[in-house]
Amino acid sequence: MEKVRFTEEKETMLGTLYGRALDARRADSVLADTAADEAVRRIDYDFARLGVNQDTAMSVVIRARAIDELVRTWLAEHPDAVVLHLGCGMDSRVFRLDPPASVSWFDLDYPDVIALRERLYPRRPGYATIGSSVTDLAWLDQVPADRPTLIVAEGLTMYLTATTGTELVRRLVGRFPSGRLVCDFFSTLGVKAQVVNPVVRRSKAKLHWGIDDPHELERYGLRLVSCLDATDWAPPDVVARLPRASRLALRASALIPPLRRMGRIGEWTF
Repeated sequence: MEKVRFTEEKETMLGTLYGRALDARRADSVLADTAADEAVRRIDYDFARLGVNQDTAMSVVIRARAIDELVRTWLAEHPDAVVLHLGCGMDSRVFRLDPPASVSWFDLDYPDVIALRERLYPRRPGYATIGSSVTDLAWLDQVPADRPTLIVAEGLTMYLTATTGTELVRRLVGRFPSGRLVCDFFSTLGVKAQVVNPVVRRSKAKLHWGIDDPHELERYGLRLVSCLDATDWAPPDVVARLPRASRLALRASALIPPLRRMGRIGEWTF
């Protein structure tokens, strides 16, 4: 068993990992993320303290699925691309999507997070990890800049400040010749509502950056392609498989635009 001692923001990644593992144990799993379930079973940690259950896990699962679909679609058109997964935590997206070896996939997170990943997850062709803070931009030199690049960030932007977040976007756009950014983000209301987020509250993490208009990022060299409200993350067949409480929450938030837009997924090209 692997003992982990993470603090604050790093600890939240265990909550999302556990959510995907709980989904994998369902007969009608949405993600079928068996790698997440296997990782949880090998980690010596009291996951119950994070307050994640089958119902609350569904918000994590449908967000991951929506991002997976955007990544899968883009890679089908760019089978020799570079993928840069920022703040990857313990996400097993590279194993879920299983890209061809012609794709150069980089998972980036703090060194201790990457060390845990390397103990729990197998090696695979075309896959590499980088141990660094996302905001310590010296790591950019380790990523090739000669191909279209897909930048993915899930559960990251809200932990950055507006200053560090916009500087990161500016440097990414300046580094790579062309590509796409796919990430989720919170509105300012979503950031203020962090006190009711069980994983954030129990880990004592702090959220900072709220984005109310995804067009805001266009001033840093991006062009908005699409934006999904939380009620758009899951297609009807997936919604039908969600627990009743999750279905009711989606229906209720769909009626109130500020709630519907608290958490969104954006896709920008550059």
